[in-house]
Amino acid sequence: MTDLPILYTFRRCPYAMRARMAISVSGVTVDLREIVLRDKPNEMLEASPKGTVPVLVLPDGQVVEESIDIMRWALVQSDPECWLGHEASDLIMANDGPFKQALDRYKYPHRYGLADGIVHRHAAGVHLKMLENRLMASPYLAGSKCGFTDIAIFPFVRQFAATDAGWFMAQQLPAVQNWLSSLVSSDLFTHIMTRYKPWKAGDAPICFP
Repeated sequence: MTDLPILYTFRRCPYAMRARMAISVSGVTVDLREIVLRDKPNEMLEASPKGTVPVLVLPDGQVVEESIDIMRWALVQSDPECWLGHEASDLIMANDGPFKQALDRYKYPHRYGLADGIVHRHAAGVHLKMLENRLMASPYLAGSKCGFTDIAIFPFVRQFAATDAGWFMAQQLPAVQNWLSSLVSSDLFTHIMTRYKPWKAGDAPICFP
């Protein structure tokens, strides 16, 4: 047992990435439990029957099921880099809504009965053009410093770019490409992408960060 908040996570999930990045920058310690999506632990499903990550279980039994809420929870505890002062809710809503929908259909067209995802790549590209315009005006999406908005959106842009890296780098998106590269190569991202063995009941806590 642990008195720490418990974070159920999956290394490659973009929602879990942004939660881990916020927790890491906050310095708030949690018990990290890496899961296998095809074999989700009963303890996680009992806490959150929807079965998606990330899930944060607080010591008082409260469950935080949405990644954005987990980010806010961590930063309310401690926000040394003032990320909460750099939040553009309109950009995050556009990312989590239309952009994510287009990304899924571009990356996994056959899941949706599509021959390919080119139309949806174009739809996602419109969103990236909007980010490009924003980043041409300032180094980050909500100001001169990296903050909440950048971290909330970045893992999804990374996933989009990796779907066809050659095509992505050939686009006229220099500001987005530079922004993405700087975040991918950051110490923070490298740290939160550490590999952990899948958790099972009885394992010793993994204190993160």
